[in-house]
Amino acid sequence: MSLLAAIGRAVLGVLAALGRISIFTGQTFSHMVRPPFYFKEFAQALMSVGYFSLPVVGLTALFTGGALALQIYAGGARFNAEAVVPQIVAIGMVRELGPVLVGLMIAARVTSSIAAEIATMKVTEQIDALVTLSTNPMKYLVAPRVLAAILVVPLLVGIGDIIGIMGGYLVATGTLGFNQAAYLQNTASFLQAIDIISSLAKGAVFGGIAALMGCYYGMGSGRGAQGVGAATKSSVEAAAILILAANFILTGVFFSS
Repeated sequence: MSLLAAIGRAVLGVLAALGRISIFTGQTFSHMVRPPFYFKEFAQALMSVGYFSLPVVGLTALFTGGALALQIYAGGARFNAEAVVPQIVAIGMVRELGPVLVGLMIAARVTSSIAAEIATMKVTEQIDALVTLSTNPMKYLVAPRVLAAILVVPLLVGIGDIIGIMGGYLVATGTLGFNQAAYLQNTASFLQAIDIISSLAKGAVFGGIAALMGCYYGMGSGRGAQGVGAATKSSVEAAAILILAANFILTGVFFSS
């Protein structure tokens, strides 16, 4: 019975956490569409999530595309199928690797930053000061960051897809002997509209998850430096797991047929 009780407590804990996150998400989206709107906070979040994430997203996509081309070429050589490198690099980057890697990089960089920032504000009682000044913390701190992430992460995913394909192109044409024009033609002819749409849609969902987890754990942080550290760690872990789970679900939705 003790084992069953432990399992029951774990299940109830997970369900309770999902309920709290769902309520938090609903409150966040309701604040997005109701005034007042804090455009300065929104603009700062756009810069933090989007512009300042470009270097890490670009480098990650570039090296991943190059490594993917090398792996596909080496694997295809076993079956005399080296010519499929452009097509597989394109579909692999656009459908899966581009959105997932960008999402995980945003979770590592942005989620941790948001969680640490909001948790520090809670520890230093800045959130209490906002309430004293009749400013809703959800509307001032959470809604602008989540909205900015939902809007800007698809752009980062699109840029990451392009850079990743470019990485594969540079490796394939520079070291593997592929013709430049033929490589580009094969890449463009193989990709379909659904591939690009699914990639951008995943970016919007992953961006929302990353920002929501940072805000949720930041707002629920414990007191002191230990609470800030625990909130930051938990936010990144939750964001990464939810991004991978959402990727599985969205892949089934878009490509189940």
